[in-house]
Amino acid sequence: MSTVDEKTAGEHLLEVEDLHVEFRTRDGVAKVLNGVSYHVDAGETLAVLGESGSGKSVTAQTIMGILDIPPGAVTGGSIRYRGEDLLAASDNRRRELRGESMAMIFQDALSALNPVYTVGFQIAEQLRLRRGMSRKDATKKAVELLDQVKIPNAKQRVKEFPHQFSGGMRQRAMIAMSLALDPDLLIADEPTTALDVTVQAQIMDLLDELRRERGMGLILITHDLGVVAEVADRIVVMYAGRIVESSDAYSLYKQPGHPYTEGLMRSIPRLDLKGQELETIKGLPPNLLAVPPGCPFHPRCPRAEERCGTEVPEYHQLGLGRISACHFAEEMMSRG
Repeated sequence: MSTVDEKTAGEHLLEVEDLHVEFRTRDGVAKVLNGVSYHVDAGETLAVLGESGSGKSVTAQTIMGILDIPPGAVTGGSIRYRGEDLLAASDNRRRELRGESMAMIFQDALSALNPVYTVGFQIAEQLRLRRGMSRKDATKKAVELLDQVKIPNAKQRVKEFPHQFSGGMRQRAMIAMSLALDPDLLIADEPTTALDVTVQAQIMDLLDELRRERGMGLILITHDLGVVAEVADRIVVMYAGRIVESSDAYSLYKQPGHPYTEGLMRSIPRLDLKGQELETIKGLPPNLLAVPPGCPFHPRCPRAEERCGTEVPEYHQLGLGRISACHFAEEMMSRG
């Protein structure tokens, strides 16, 4: 399913290892990321799942070097792009890599786009600044990019402002902007937020098509397992700043290895359950200023036992490249 670029064979395109991030606020220190580790290879799609507040977007912002500091602070770990430690790189080096090597699509395209400039100008601007293109050539390239992301009548739409685009078309324009400098890694943070189901599918198909055509690594951040079912190669599930399960997509959908993943899957609407009440995960994610002892998920977990409230679960190997942070992971796999 994935294609690996020859120049990255034998190494990961991006590797996040044991990443810790804190937010230092007036109310205390919130440990937002607690030892997050994952990787993505060239031509591969990695889906990062979890509810709001699980740490998905903070991880992406730290990778891109756009974490607000303060209040955010990286307290441990490493992030390597093609073997280069990004956390040790200078600000100038990080700016060089943004756009050129790594790009990010933000979840609210209307806020991310500048309302007083045309969409074409905003795409062309980075081509003029980074590639030294003339205004005419940069605008021509912007039209090509809008056409590539399947925006109809691109020659005319390039002259329009963000408010003249629909939600789905604004998201396509954001994708075009992120691809302008031909990055090797694209991070899409909730790219289907506030879009209807049909447009969601179109955006996901477009990202998958572009990933295959360009051979780039793609990180999809979402809270919806249903959105990435057809496009993800691997999936990591986050809860309270920690990865609770990591697996290839097929194995995870066939048999979840963590109660939180199981709950997320049961909350997906299904045609065969039409008319029945949709299942939900009871309770709310923990306050990161006061994460409960033991397993952070135990107050909401239907499988929780006494030890879950006192012992932080270690990672259990459930097969090749598959792990789960649950005391009863093996039991879940054996009995379902």
